Amino acid sequence: MAWEAKVTSTTAPMSPAELDPELACPIAPVVDIVFSRWTTPILWALHEYGRQRFVELERRLATITPKVLTQRLRQLERDGLVVRTYHAEVPPRVEYEISELGRSLAPLFATLAEWSATNLDLVDRARRDYDARQRGTGRR
Repeated sequence: MAWEAKVTSTTAPMSPAELDPELACPIAPVVDIVFSRWTTPILWALHEYGRQRFVELERRLATITPKVLTQRLRQLERDGLVVRTYHAEVPPRVEYEISELGRSLAPLFATLAEWSATNLDLVDRARRDYDARQRGTGRR
């Protein structure tokens, strides 16, 4: 109890940046938008292969469920990264394409691809070394 009183009496109040993760890390909102599950593969497919229908995207991203693909496409459209075009035909046709805003992420993806090619082997090695050390100490 005495320790708690000492800590609270000598600790300065937290600044707004310490309380709000978006202020502490200004790229956090971008990471939430761009790197949520399935967003990057969808954007990559639209960037690489151009305008596609739902079923084409579904085939390219073989392990995504239709429900999740629908949810992610709606969110990407809401965020302005994807453009949805409805064609009033019989049967109706809907196409998706990456927007100019989405295309502006290309340099970021290129940088990440380069980083991956250069560093993923090092990450894999670090993981193996770490796991070996943990087995050696009996920690899991």
